Parts: sequence; structure tokens; C-alpha cells
Amino acid sequence: MAVLRELGARLARERLGRNQTQAALAEEAGVSRATVQRLEAGHSTQLTNLVRVLRALDLPGLHEIVPEPVVRPLAELQRLERGRRLRRRASSPRRRGGQRPGGDDGPWTWEPGT
Repeated sequence: MAVLRELGARLARERLGRNQTQAALAEEAGVSRATVQRLEAGHSTQLTNLVRVLRALDLPGLHEIVPEPVVRPLAELQRLERGRRLRRRASSPRRRGGQRPGGDDGPWTWEPGT
């Protein structure tokens, strides 16, 4: 929820910095004004709506937010030599004491400088 709230606040600041109304942004993005309101309030919405609003605001697309994985040449060569196919799923980490791996360090925050 903290991520959605921060994302919504950033979208609102970007829109206001451009002196654009929610209705104008919604029209440009091809979504309803209620969708823009939900996004800015930190509520959940469809991923396609988020992508449309990001594009309308000329903000980074998903290819910049989640870059293509880096191919490690040595690991790829080893995979090919062993005749293995590309991985299609990840293994489940073992849980200890019912906690998530890495624990919970409290509320989520953006990295410094972002």
C-alpha cells in the first residue's frame, strides 16, 4: 500500500507540475477521471491504466522501470553445454519461522535520489 500511495503522490505532483487537470490527463490517457483519481489516491487499478497514464505524462515506460535481465555469458554457455532449457519458473525459498526471506524491515521507502 505504501508503494501505491507514493506512486500516486508522484503522479499527482507530475500532473500538477504540468498544470494539467485530472480530466485533461484522463482524456489524453484514454482512461476515466475516476481512474486518475484512484491512481493518485494510491488505490489499485489495472496495469494497462497505469501504463496509459505514464505514457500521457511522458514518464518512463515499463522497459525502463523493469529492464531486460542481464544475460551472463558464462552461465549461458554452461546452460547450452549441459543442454538445459531456459528457466520458466523460480524455486520457492525455504521459510523459517513463518517469515519471509530477508524479513520485514518496516515501511517501504523509495531509494535515495529517486
